[in-house]
Amino acid sequence: MFFLNPTRALIFVNGPLPNLQPVRRLIGLGDTLIAVDGGTRYILALKLLPSLVLGDLDSLAVDDRQRLQTAGVEIHAYPADKDETDLELALRYTLEMGYRTLRIIAAVGGRLDQTLANLSLLTDPRLSRLDVRFDDGVDEAFFVRQCASIPGQPGDTVSLLPWGILAKGVATDGLRWPLHGESLFPTRARGVSNIMLGKEARITLQSGLLLVVHHRMS
Repeated sequence: MFFLNPTRALIFVNGPLPNLQPVRRLIGLGDTLIAVDGGTRYILALKLLPSLVLGDLDSLAVDDRQRLQTAGVEIHAYPADKDETDLELALRYTLEMGYRTLRIIAAVGGRLDQTLANLSLLTDPRLSRLDVRFDDGVDEAFFVRQCASIPGQPGDTVSLLPWGILAKGVATDGLRWPLHGESLFPTRARGVSNIMLGKEARITLQSGLLLVVHHRMS
């Protein structure tokens, strides 16, 4: 079932993506599909075309680029020698275009340095008012500064990881092991592997930054 959301963009990155089928379920009518360099191959494999391809294009297959040009797809090519990563450029573009909801696909896994850098990009204060999540249809990861809800199913795993500093006043609802205004320390793993009891969990905190990782059971 497709839904209309003209302010939402799905950004396909060139990271590992073991299964395309869960991703297909993320795509809704009205979504803008943006390909970051070699992430183009995932959109093409879904029998779709991106609205835009951007990056230094060092991972974009020659045949795919020709196909995109023939179809009239907009391509923004950048030099290989630049200060920003291709994903950083894509996030800048979506901010300039006014998208309010972003789903970033195939941005985690593979090289550890790239995964950590990609996660760090989401801590940009300019993204704090947006709904921005890494998501491959099975796992999603996002940052919480004040409050957030997690739609899911009973048995899904939710981990709360303080990012860099102490997270104070953390409270949860809908998880097997609840927190009641407690502190989570970045040097401890207390928030790992909690379990959803129903179809939604809620998280609030007073200060700090929490990385939420949600693993869907189905």
